[in-house]
Amino acid sequence: MSQTPQSITRDFDRIARLPDDPWDHNRMYLGMLLRELPARVGDALEIGCGSGELSARLAARAERVLALDLSPEMLAAARARCAGLANVDFVCADALEHPLAPASFDAIASVATLHHLPLAAMLARLRDALAPGGVLVVLDVVSELTAFELARSALAAPLNLLGRLATTGRLRPPPEVRAAWDAHCATDRCPAVAEVRRIAAELLPGARIRQHLFWRYSLVWRKLAR
Repeated sequence: MSQTPQSITRDFDRIARLPDDPWDHNRMYLGMLLRELPARVGDALEIGCGSGELSARLAARAERVLALDLSPEMLAAARARCAGLANVDFVCADALEHPLAPASFDAIASVATLHHLPLAAMLARLRDALAPGGVLVVLDVVSELTAFELARSALAAPLNLLGRLATTGRLRPPPEVRAAWDAHCATDRCPAVAEVRRIAAELLPGARIRQHLFWRYSLVWRKLAR
């Protein structure tokens, strides 16, 4: 069974109702993404804002943030987190269909979302929506297939257990958290980094792509100024 917008919405509505998990592989890389952005930007776009952690940090340096997500429950959590921030607009929308004016955003960010979408189509949309001189930053999940990647994955597994133990005092997440993520991941398809590099080379010349521990990759692309 493959993912659909409806199944993704259902999965993340369920996940949003769970307690926050302090051991979060995405959270540990947010500072790295933000360092790629200018200290101040005009309009920023976030694709897949989830519970709004990155949205709040983008709002501290942007004049305006447009944050999109499919999950009403996630958006409710994001609005609560960002309740005092007047420069963030949360919209429940499919990022492939929501209108994005050409060259209208100075910064675009996405965390653990693009693997749910057709990667080439979505990167082309984000490229076109980025203003000249703007920056696109992506953190997402990657399949590890080569011998080196499998060795990295084998190293990450015990580090993941130790990190969770140090952060939460337990080796595994609570059963309800594990069940929700297991159900979602059963239909997840994550690209190999070679696929990401190939698509980025066609659409985002000069993009910098790096693999990281805990099954993540980052992509940074600066659009040439006119």
